[in-house]
Amino acid sequence: MKPAELAAVRGHLEVFAAEMFASLSRSDQRRWGEVYLRGLMLDGRRKSVEPMAARLADGDEQCLQQFLNQSPWAWEPVRKRLAARMSAEIAPLAWIVDDTGFPKAGRYSVGVARQYSGTLGKIGNCQVGVSVSAASEAASCPLDWRLFLPAAWDDDPLRRSKTHLPEDEHHRPKWHLALEMLGELTGWGLEAPPVVTDAGYGEITAFREALEERALLYVVEVKAATSAYEPNVSAEQLPWRGSGRKPVARYLEAPSSLRALALAAGWAKTTEVAWREGSRGTMKARFVALRVRPANIGLRRVHKENLPLAWLLCQWEEGEAEPCKYWLSNLPEETTLADLVRLAKLRWRIEQDYRELKDALGLDHFEGRSFRGWHHHVTLVSVAHAFLTLQRLDPKADAPASASLPPCANCSD
Repeated sequence: MKPAELAAVRGHLEVFAAEMFASLSRSDQRRWGEVYLRGLMLDGRRKSVEPMAARLADGDEQCLQQFLNQSPWAWEPVRKRLAARMSAEIAPLAWIVDDTGFPKAGRYSVGVARQYSGTLGKIGNCQVGVSVSAASEAASCPLDWRLFLPAAWDDDPLRRSKTHLPEDEHHRPKWHLALEMLGELTGWGLEAPPVVTDAGYGEITAFREALEERALLYVVEVKAATSAYEPNVSAEQLPWRGSGRKPVARYLEAPSSLRALALAAGWAKTTEVAWREGSRGTMKARFVALRVRPANIGLRRVHKENLPLAWLLCQWEEGEAEPCKYWLSNLPEETTLADLVRLAKLRWRIEQDYRELKDALGLDHFEGRSFRGWHHHVTLVSVAHAFLTLQRLDPKADAPASASLPPCANCSD
């Protein structure tokens, strides 16, 4: 935002910041939280503390550094307030699970390692953050974050000490972090919409099973080779010979792949579905939805006698020999094809979010090293993004008169 644009909504921002930062115990913490938000939203190439402080008339580099990196304020209550407010405003169709890379030089920033980053499109030195975002067709907002810790950090006391990494923070797979956040969000009293993910999460059978155990609906992208049976295939009871343990029913037939099941249905079964208006017109393609029983070895071990039914959704472009994308979903049998497509394609919102969070709000501009500082920064960026989202949803809303803020008498915590 340009200075004049920011000044025009200053009063509205102060009210929103007061709501989001109500859990912060000290008035100077709440003050610097609002200043940091303005720094993130104001035009400028870098959104790290030093350049933001220089751009703000009331900026103070030392106080902002203290607030971001040393101040012990808890980020969870801020995220809880943010999640409640934005869930009410957005009325999400889905919670989207995803992760993004934060390119970093050196080795002493928390969680940094040589690892794959979608941001870089290759393996590079970076941090990786996992997020859960609330998304509708009109808007979206990140609600919760976790920092992925590579396994090498578990046995590196020097780096753990330098980054003030809590003793109970250790390497966990990204899908574990996602489940933890989903549990946290529902623990805050939020009603869970369907969970939407890409194949990086959807391909993990244990992740899908954990969603089922938590009674969470999902639409997740998977690969063509994922195993499944047709819906009429069932477990068979082998004859008992009269001695020994009676055999249990089991699936004797080898499963097919999702690709094979789609090809058996044929392109003639596809239907054209439009899911949204894009910059170049209506977004549409051909899809087919089939009932299947996902059946890889892990599922067959758990569900020996009755593999659950699921939806297989395939995107199949005209003229192509086979589908180009596949999704599995545990949505009810009466779910329409249009609703399946609508949810499967909703991930475009998080891709747009990540661009705005990084390019406009400096999500990956954090220059500190500490675990606490990283969580503070991504929380503040999420709050700034939420404020801008609310402005877009209701641009005619009148901003209250700007409150006068006294100078910071003591910036230490």
